[in-house]
Amino acid sequence: MATSLRLEPADEYMHENTGESNYNESMYFNFFDGAKCLGGFLRIGNRPNERTAEATLCVYQPDGSVLFNFKRPEIPGNDRFEAGGMRFEVLRPFERLRIAYAGKACCLKDPLAMSDPRSAFAMNPFVAVDIDLEVTGVGPMFGGERSEAERSGTEMEFARGHYEQHHRATGSVEIGGCAVAFDGLGLRDHSWGPRSWQAPLYYRWLTANFGADFGFAVSWIAARDGGVFRGGFVHRGDRRVLVRDLELETDWAGEARFHDRIRARLACDDGESVEVEGRVLSLIPLRNRRDGNTTRISEGMTEWTCEGRTGYGLSEYLDQID
Repeated sequence: MATSLRLEPADEYMHENTGESNYNESMYFNFFDGAKCLGGFLRIGNRPNERTAEATLCVYQPDGSVLFNFKRPEIPGNDRFEAGGMRFEVLRPFERLRIAYAGKACCLKDPLAMSDPRSAFAMNPFVAVDIDLEVTGVGPMFGGERSEAERSGTEMEFARGHYEQHHRATGSVEIGGCAVAFDGLGLRDHSWGPRSWQAPLYYRWLTANFGADFGFAVSWIAARDGGVFRGGFVHRGDRRVLVRDLELETDWAGEARFHDRIRARLACDDGESVEVEGRVLSLIPLRNRRDGNTTRISEGMTEWTCEGRTGYGLSEYLDQID
């Protein structure tokens, strides 16, 4: 059965808090400057009925080290994205936004040390980080909100509405008082509705930009009831092509089995098949604990090759490890 998605410019702003104890509204931006081998992501996830937000900063440095911070600041409600030194502002829906962070971050020479957050934060130094970027859409919008009748159980627990867009990010990134001009590409998303990181059995989320004219974002989501979703989109200029199926092979590294190399084939609605290979340049394992369950979210800055071009993006692997 075909499904329809509603997406309007008003969806760039805040949504009604529908009252669930785990109601979440979040924005996320990743950005990678391939020429500098510098990138990262910012995320604010408001949980207004818990009176807190989740504010995440991650910056991958050229030497393989990672700057990371995570805070749960108190928030009065769900009226804006501003928490933990981080701020997101919509300047023109679907076209221009501004993202900023001013604060400190833990400098991890070995990013895998974040497997034990308490020890990692205690044993590694903190440095000042200041990020100010203007985000401009370079690709079409993907996603929206389904009608209630069309939502799956997993969607009801992870996101009622969700959309994504490839973008260009320009501005400055200052680390320890040393500022550099940043000109990179990335992908952003916006989600709203109940959110439980423990809802899916596992997922793999791959994002890539090979230029302002070419990128992809695909997901492999395994639900606890045995259902599987594989799909996403490819953008070529102003054209968006849906991905109807995904084949994925992963090479794992170390006893903890972190993803290291990736091969994927994207089967598109127009009959095109897109072959991509990924090499993780730097990876940091994050975790979420709730109600006695532990979820690991491995975030890898990834160098992608496709159709003779090299690009950069994120490979995010979520696993339930209990």
